[in-house]
Amino acid sequence: MFSKKSAEPEPRASHVARASGASGSFSVIGSDVTITGNVVASTELHVDGSVEGDIECASLVQGETSKVTGAIRAETARIAGTVEGSIDARELVVLRTASIKGDVHYDALTIEQGANVDGRFAPRNNGKPASVAAVAPAADSEMDSLPMSAAN
Repeated sequence: MFSKKSAEPEPRASHVARASGASGSFSVIGSDVTITGNVVASTELHVDGSVEGDIECASLVQGETSKVTGAIRAETARIAGTVEGSIDARELVVLRTASIKGDVHYDALTIEQGANVDGRFAPRNNGKPASVAAVAPAADSEMDSLPMSAAN
């Protein structure tokens, strides 16, 4: 009788130990949670609630009902909710339910049909966000300084 009680919690404890190991570790911000302030995570972060601040993590998974108001920096990001701020990710997946208002910097980009993005897309330069000058067309400013006959 006592052996059953002590044996039952043990498998659960070993399951928790495996989940909290460095390779399987992740943090969750639940749908009923609103965080005001910056969030930093060294591993994977699942956001189903709201964050009013910047997020920096190794990997971000954003749920459909989630809202982030601030910048996102991650190695990999999978965006399904609302983001009002810039995104800087090595690998970025924007799902059809996503709505982004802000500039997006990436190395690899996947966008599903139906996603809503109001901002600029620019590849990162050597792992760093591209500057605005690199995104803006240089031809417009160069055309202003050329004689009229050269511009035509």
